[in-house]
Amino acid sequence: MNKTFYDFPLDHRITRAISEMGYTSATPIQEQVILPALSGRDLIGQAQTGTGKTAAFSIPLLEKVDTEVGKVQALVLAPTRELAIQVAEEMTKLGRHKGVNVLAVYGGQEISRQIRALKNRPHVIIATPGRLIDHIERRTIRLADVHTVVLDEADEMLNMGFLDEIQKILSQVPSERQTMLFSATMPAPIRKLADQFLRDPEHISVVPQTVKTAAIAQSYVEVREREKFDVLCRLIDIEGPQLAVVFGRTKRRVDELAAGLQKRGYLAEGLHGDLSQNQRDQVMRKFREGRIQLLVATDVAARGIDVSNVSHVFNFDLPQDPESYVHRIGRTGRAGREGVAISLVTPNELDHLQFIERVNKIKLKKRPAPTKKEALIGQLDETAEKLTTAIQESNLDSYLQKAAGLLAEFESEQIVAAALKLLTRDSGDVHVELTPEKPLRTRKPRGAGSGSGFNRRSNDWKRGEKGHAGSRDRNDRKSRDWDRERGAKRSRELVKK
Repeated sequence: MNKTFYDFPLDHRITRAISEMGYTSATPIQEQVILPALSGRDLIGQAQTGTGKTAAFSIPLLEKVDTEVGKVQALVLAPTRELAIQVAEEMTKLGRHKGVNVLAVYGGQEISRQIRALKNRPHVIIATPGRLIDHIERRTIRLADVHTVVLDEADEMLNMGFLDEIQKILSQVPSERQTMLFSATMPAPIRKLADQFLRDPEHISVVPQTVKTAAIAQSYVEVREREKFDVLCRLIDIEGPQLAVVFGRTKRRVDELAAGLQKRGYLAEGLHGDLSQNQRDQVMRKFREGRIQLLVATDVAARGIDVSNVSHVFNFDLPQDPESYVHRIGRTGRAGREGVAISLVTPNELDHLQFIERVNKIKLKKRPAPTKKEALIGQLDETAEKLTTAIQESNLDSYLQKAAGLLAEFESEQIVAAALKLLTRDSGDVHVELTPEKPLRTRKPRGAGSGSGFNRRSNDWKRGEKGHAGSRDRNDRKSRDWDRERGAKRSRELVKK
């Protein structure tokens, strides 16, 4: 039986917050991390997202914070602003009764706004490396009193070219500190980083069950970029998913996809890092309750989604990181159910698809692009099923008189055909045009076969706070979060050494 949080020597104000958040038993990663972390040990934790990792390092970190000292005492480095925001929100909830002041610092937000927030003397900083370097150079953040450092998703930070920044940041932190490193994978550069900055670390590995891809029917459709949206709609009409997750590469893509699907009459909503926690909670509540059929999400926003009756995953955009593909399709085929995963691939991305297949040792079946006629047949089948269900439920007394009048005037087949026409959505009726995305290109870095993805670049890094290009201010143009290519090159060179 899993431990409860009352089994750990925690401040009652923290256990109270944990209880209010609805947590009861500790997850495996929390069971193994909290006690050694409370003792001050350096840790290397190998765990995927969705395992409770954030609370695992946040709880002991918050326990050690002295709220009487108005200085930065703990630092968490995260690869993306979405993850930084997510960690800061969870840590704020966990530390609210203790009075811990948590601040997220990331590129894409006006730096002057962050400087004003720093005047409130935060105890914990959650930061992306590039923006934190900006603050260090401006001397708006000082790390001389930091006693705890967490490197969250360290493999992602190295993939994105943050190695030099991490080294520079850690050189500003006192050597007598506790360092916790968390990573989903443990390639050689991560082990090298750990050897450099951690002292006699305890290794903790909580690897979840491998996604049973055999239970998931995986296929792809080769389609031109400008035709992808219509093909997606036709696939939805043919497949008739109970609940589905549609993956887009960027926040802008998610917004446009969700809006386009809504215009076509689908029950869809978007989920990405620019939404507030309350908005994300509302979207997820609707999805779990079946009030929306399609959840359109970025990779980062979809982390932690655990809805057992997701029947389909649609990869509208392929992921850059081949490991992300398995994490995506793992949203379906759960609890002994069969799942379906369909990816839309442009001709220029076929090499990247082969890279995903090679790394994950899988093979996707090619299926032809669906036609408008096939989509209509799928819609008619779904509508006929709804009509059959309504007849079987027999709550039709209020409608029988009008039905008799129509039967006296028209043939029964004509009436049923008209009902089917009215109830069936023609997915091509409304024109929807999405902003084109550049195709993914697969480079061939050393170690590509390991799936470490050192060539990774995210379109989100070049977008403003709302995910649209050009919305940054002048300071943000200088931020290292916007372009990691030079850093990525340095990381690759170091890996080769």
